[in-house]
Amino acid sequence: MMEQWNIVEWLTYQQDSPLLFTQRYFWVFFALVMGGYSVVYKHTARRNLFLFAVSLFFYYKTSGFYFIILLFSTAIDFGIGWAIFRNKVRWQRQALVALSVVVNLFVLGYFKYAYFIAGFLHDLTGIEIEVVNQFALWTNNAVGTNFVFDRILLPVGISFFTFQTISYSVDIYRGHVAPVKNIFDFGFYVSFFPQLVAGPIVRASEFIPQLYQPYALTKERAGLAVFWILNGLLKKLVLADYLAVQFIDRVFDNPQLYSGFETMSALFGYSMQVYADFSGYTDVAIGIAMLLGFTLPKNFNSPYKASSVAEFWRRWHLSLSTWLRDYLYIPLGGNRTGSIASYLIVFLFLVMIALVVDQPLLSVLLGVLFAGGYFLMRYSTTAERWVNTNINLMLTMVLGGLWHGSSWNFVTWGTLNGVGLVVYKNWKKISPWADKSRWYNRAIGLVITLVFITFTRAWFRSPTWDGAIQILAKIPNDFGWSTVGGVLAGNWKYFTVLILGYCIHWIPSAHKARLRRAVSTAPLWALFALALAATMVIYQILSAEVQPFIYFAF
Repeated sequence: MMEQWNIVEWLTYQQDSPLLFTQRYFWVFFALVMGGYSVVYKHTARRNLFLFAVSLFFYYKTSGFYFIILLFSTAIDFGIGWAIFRNKVRWQRQALVALSVVVNLFVLGYFKYAYFIAGFLHDLTGIEIEVVNQFALWTNNAVGTNFVFDRILLPVGISFFTFQTISYSVDIYRGHVAPVKNIFDFGFYVSFFPQLVAGPIVRASEFIPQLYQPYALTKERAGLAVFWILNGLLKKLVLADYLAVQFIDRVFDNPQLYSGFETMSALFGYSMQVYADFSGYTDVAIGIAMLLGFTLPKNFNSPYKASSVAEFWRRWHLSLSTWLRDYLYIPLGGNRTGSIASYLIVFLFLVMIALVVDQPLLSVLLGVLFAGGYFLMRYSTTAERWVNTNINLMLTMVLGGLWHGSSWNFVTWGTLNGVGLVVYKNWKKISPWADKSRWYNRAIGLVITLVFITFTRAWFRSPTWDGAIQILAKIPNDFGWSTVGGVLAGNWKYFTVLILGYCIHWIPSAHKARLRRAVSTAPLWALFALALAATMVIYQILSAEVQPFIYFAF
């Protein structure tokens, strides 16, 4: 009976135990997938259907019956994609693209932003709005289920797969890709399990052609896959989880109990944690996809080597940054012109701020700002381009911040990074420090960028907006110089791992590339040794309390 119960647990959704790369169950699952894959991999249609089925099971184990939402998005965009492809009337094609965007954003908005919108309307009007999971309620009434309907749970990975389905419709409209042959192929594209729940975001034009390519796994790619898997697990377990458990979590949970130095140390630790956690996940995803014969896009390029905010965002979460650039920033007008949409969003955003804050002086200042920008654009072509560029840049970052989470914390975080980009974009034109060919200019830029990115993450990590202010205020007001030595001595393991993490991160890319080449061209016995090392790491996980991946919440 015990064995039977265990099997039931393994085959059904367990809310407290999502399917993670850091669990034994996942690697058992992956071993079974590879066993089945060895039977079907030579036939692309069967291969795609098989991977679609196992990906659905993976998502069910991770997010329960919310896999129905994924199927809904898949069915809608599959049909819209073919309609766009067959339609020759431009305005009708544009309407179909708009329909895809609206449907996907509605699904994303309903599940991710319902409480945020309800809270905003409550602050604005004082009316209490009850949020009900209508999908669960309809299902209960239709088939007699007992799903919880008094709260909306966020489906894991919804921010990623909705962006993928949007890119599919847009890429077909732009002529970058032809529609897939059948809905099962499209379902596989949407649900491919290595990157489903935390990215990287896969574009249709990059991935769909791979659906119909024959399976090919060379010894070099197999070795490189082992490297990425092991590299990602070590990032997650040795860096991210260790730093969080040993120091970061307890400081952020009770910041009032710690000095400014400890708070600052936790902030810099969190910068390393979130990088090691997220990039570690995507490294594992890239390695697993390689073993299955697919190539996922690179998602990180040593972001803390950046010497400016602009360079940082060219290195961080590349799949999202480039997606926002190509599907949001450029359609809004990019650095050339503005659009009615961008002006309207800015106007509504300023109105929202004025209403929520309820400060007459602020409302006047925002009105003057908006009017001033309008008159500058009317009487100067140069000023018009400058205003449009900065508006589009700010909007992209603000909406990118909101993509990460449904709270004013993320809006603030995105806004601050947008301000940083705008300031740098204009400052570099007149700054004597803009010449990055000089090592000291680049070193100064690296330090300033790291400090800026780290301090803005107070709003990324803190559960409340006021909590972020409290954390940052600790640093100048209660630094605790007299306790620095004791803090360093008492937490020397944490600081050793943190410094080691940054030092490894700053190793020149050429040295890291040589290491990857050495692994990919290593003899079979060496690859076996690496695989054994990876197995030992996974085994150690079994007895450790590992944390879920940070980006599961987004």
